Amino acid sequence: MEPLKKTARTQLRRSHLRGHFDRETVYAVLDAGPLCHVGYNIDGLPYVTPTFQWREGDRVYWHGSSASRMIRAAEGADVCLTVSHLDGFVIARSAFHHSVNYRSVMLFGRAEKVSDPEQATAHLKYFVDGLFPGRWDTLRPMNEKELKATTVLSMAIEEGAAKIRTGPPVDDDEDYALPIWAGVLPVNQVVGTPEPDGRVLDGVEVPDHVRNYTAG
Repeated sequence: MEPLKKTARTQLRRSHLRGHFDRETVYAVLDAGPLCHVGYNIDGLPYVTPTFQWREGDRVYWHGSSASRMIRAAEGADVCLTVSHLDGFVIARSAFHHSVNYRSVMLFGRAEKVSDPEQATAHLKYFVDGLFPGRWDTLRPMNEKELKATTVLSMAIEEGAAKIRTGPPVDDDEDYALPIWAGVLPVNQVVGTPEPDGRVLDGVEVPDHVRNYTAG
C-alpha cells in the first residue's frame, strides 16, 4: 500500500521518530476506537466537533444530524479529522520530561456527502455492525424520515500522519542518580456490564454481540 502524502502541513517538525505515514499504522489507530474530532471553518471561525468515525478501505466516514450547522458546513469543505488514544502517563524525574504514551492520527481532506440513500444506509450498517457484529439485522429498519435526518460524510485517506509514543520516560543522564520514582502508569479503557434500559420485554436476553463486546 502506498503511504500517505507528506505535505507541508503533515511534516513532523518535532519528535520525528514518532511519526508514521504508512497506511498499516494509520489504519490501526483509526480502527482501534471510534471517537474522533472533526475541525472545520464556519464564517471564518474554527470549530471542532467530537463524533464517531469508521473506516471502509481507504476512506473514513462519520455521520450526524442533517440539521446540524456543523455537518452542513463540513459538506464539500476542507476538514481536519483526528483520532487519539491515551495509553499511559509517563512519569519522569523532572516536570519537564513528564509525558504520555499515546497513538494518534491527523487526516486532512475534503468532506464528501454520501447522497445516495441506499449507499448511506449501507455505510450506516457497516458502522453499526463494526461496533456490534450482526446487530443491524436484529433492529427495526430505518425509515425514510430517519434516513433523511441523517447525513453521512466521508473523506479519502490520502493526506495525514500517525504519531505514536511508547516506552518509559527519558530523563537527563544526571537525573537518574536522584532518589525519585519514575516509570509509566498504564491507562486502559474498560467496558462495563450491560445495563438494560428498564423497558426490555421479559425473556429478552443480552445479545451475544453486546455480551461479547463486554468480554472483549
